[in-house]
Amino acid sequence: MWKDDRVQGQASPPPRLLDGGGALEVQLGGEPHRFHAIWLRDNAQDAATRSPGNGQRLITLLDIPRETRIADARWDEGGLTVRFEPDGKVVGFDPDWLLSRTYDKPAPPAAGWTGPEISRWDASLGDQGPVERYHVVRTDPGARLRWLRTVQRYGFARLTEAPTTSGGCLEVARLFGYVRETNYGRTFDVRAEVDPSNLAYTNLGLQAHTDNPYRDPAPGLQILACLENSVEGGESIVIDGFKVAQELQAQSPHGFELLAKYCARFEYAGSKGVRLRSKRPVIELGPDGELISIRFNNRSAAPFTDIPYDDMADYYAAYRRMAELIEEPALAVRFKLTPGDLFIVDNLRVLHARSAITSGGERWLQGCYADKDGLSSTLAALEEDSAEH
Repeated sequence: MWKDDRVQGQASPPPRLLDGGGALEVQLGGEPHRFHAIWLRDNAQDAATRSPGNGQRLITLLDIPRETRIADARWDEGGLTVRFEPDGKVVGFDPDWLLSRTYDKPAPPAAGWTGPEISRWDASLGDQGPVERYHVVRTDPGARLRWLRTVQRYGFARLTEAPTTSGGCLEVARLFGYVRETNYGRTFDVRAEVDPSNLAYTNLGLQAHTDNPYRDPAPGLQILACLENSVEGGESIVIDGFKVAQELQAQSPHGFELLAKYCARFEYAGSKGVRLRSKRPVIELGPDGELISIRFNNRSAAPFTDIPYDDMADYYAAYRRMAELIEEPALAVRFKLTPGDLFIVDNLRVLHARSAITSGGERWLQGCYADKDGLSSTLAALEEDSAEH
């Protein structure tokens, strides 16, 4: 990147030491960026600091002298070379690597922000997100990369021509990660039952919700595959919880703040020997205000006991408004699953629902859970392979 920073044949300005060598300013991507000496030394990529095989750090922070300073820094053909004192350690840094990890940035935007890899959506999304074929995603890394990017961007994606045999959803999970087993098993069947342990196992319509908010942590991903469907009704519905949060924040900043500030409680006790409980906000923000997750499940909500008396009425007003927004047709994408169709949702973002089943017949969906770290890892590895080719 430093070569690209040259202007009219002139090299980038030389690095500038700050605070007596306590920090360094360099031009990256045409802009100045500052890095502290201790950060640079701790993140050195040389073989004595990081394992060449797996990239894990070989030293502890206590192995770095407390008084570490930058004695010299310069550009050379290998990139940026930095010499540290008092130990005389010399380390090279790739400018592209530095630019992708710069922390000298403007203050974070207002609470509720999301990164550029996220696109919020409503009913106008329709089928804009690509619908891939299972056997293509399974055999073509480019198609798999495209599909996983869709999950990352929109929080849901669809597949057709998937296996229609029991356990087929596990094969889909293996395309990117590992199955999260729960008290429901490695897979769970969504079909009408006489004495259901969960309202999902009825012909009733289901309000949009995220699954299992009573777990800690809640499953990050859910796959639902259609094995049989000969009924009327029973449409699948998905709603972008990040879009709902955005709408709520625009209409009621105080309500948004309350749902993010205080924890709700969730619980499940539908089977013998199972008592699941969690305490998390309906709208979860990171310390810097980034929108992290949505947890909304009216069926599993326990009494709220962590909201002060003076805020409870306003909290419920915001909670009601969020529920109303979730029911807005303009925010929902609807589709009818046929055997061999499936969809995956980011269960910490996208709410899913089902319209009522209005006729006899058979509707059999089979699902499984997975965690987002597997998908994120596979996506990053595929992107790296794609960049190399």
